[in-house]
Amino acid sequence: MMAPYASDPRDTRGRLHPEEESAFRSPFQRDRDRIIHASAFRRLKHKTQVFIEHEGDYFRTRLTHSIEVAQVARTISGVLGLNTELTEAVALAHDLGHPPFGHTGEDALNALMAPYGGFDHNAQAIRIVTSLERHYAEFDGLNLTWETLEGIAKHNGPVTGEIPHALAGYVAQHDLELHTHASAEAQVAALADDIAYSHHDLHDGLRAELFSTDELAELPILRECFAEVDRKYPGLNYYRRRHEALRRFFGVLVEDVIGVARANLAEAAPASAQEVREAGRMMVRFTDGLWSDLKVLRRFLFHRMYRAPEVVVMREQVTGVIHDLFPLFMAHPENLPKQWRKDVAEAEGETALARIVADYIAGMTDRFALQEHARLTGSDILETTNVAGAWSGD
Repeated sequence: MMAPYASDPRDTRGRLHPEEESAFRSPFQRDRDRIIHASAFRRLKHKTQVFIEHEGDYFRTRLTHSIEVAQVARTISGVLGLNTELTEAVALAHDLGHPPFGHTGEDALNALMAPYGGFDHNAQAIRIVTSLERHYAEFDGLNLTWETLEGIAKHNGPVTGEIPHALAGYVAQHDLELHTHASAEAQVAALADDIAYSHHDLHDGLRAELFSTDELAELPILRECFAEVDRKYPGLNYYRRRHEALRRFFGVLVEDVIGVARANLAEAAPASAQEVREAGRMMVRFTDGLWSDLKVLRRFLFHRMYRAPEVVVMREQVTGVIHDLFPLFMAHPENLPKQWRKDVAEAEGETALARIVADYIAGMTDRFALQEHARLTGSDILETTNVAGAWSGD
């Protein structure tokens, strides 16, 4: 039983290219399935979160992260009476536009693309699902429903100011109403992303020995989680102790979001999904107190993990990879694979060529980018950096 403010697949605004509906799957289920079967989704297996793909088999990748986000999102969505298929579709697609090497790769590509409209991973996700996936006979992209596209484009809130180039090109032909908030389902996917990475970055940082369990036990929220474990399981093995504490931390985040969303939805009493979009504020969010504690935690992670000396060295190395590949392909587009050369031949001007090069590089996995860089430049950064195997002992 869905709530009145849930997105009803029977009321979908449809697809840019009309299709006959499935006899046994809802439109949002078909969206989810198309995303799972997309080439870009498979490539997330070898795209990084924080650590570069080769650095250890136990660290999260974009694929495992997306699966975790989808699991959290489905749980919250179900409790709130929302459409779980739409929630899951947005959650699974939210990171499709990330280039290799995580946010480091995005920063490098954005700097290189600055003269040509910049690069934004959310906008690139739209470009992937509306253009770059080319498997169907009748259209480019996945031809997703309006609701799923809207969720991908603005799950973090309205898109204001200058619209990213890749997104602007699509909304010119298919208006996603970027000025409003997204559906409650997309808002759930956004908060599930925050919950998933806040939780698993702690796991990964501990495994990489960038900080200790004792240090985590002194941080807000986590302090009480560890204390509860110690009361219930005195003398517990430290691996199990930290896992139990992080389980509780995970639960605190999920329960906080559910409580706030329930209160906001009860107060606003939206009678439709559209009224959620027009509410003027996010219905799904953290309490102010928990959000303040999370900011303390994120500052800790920023200094101890994201800017740890070992990570910074690798960030510099992989930034160099992107900075080498981009001008090389711009100067010699014949190095692009055969299936890209038709686009190159039809490109009108340097900006169009730059967008093609950015599309190609953004689609690379960490592993492939390193291999292509070594092949085309003769320089293998994994042989020249001292931290190449820093965390590979797992």
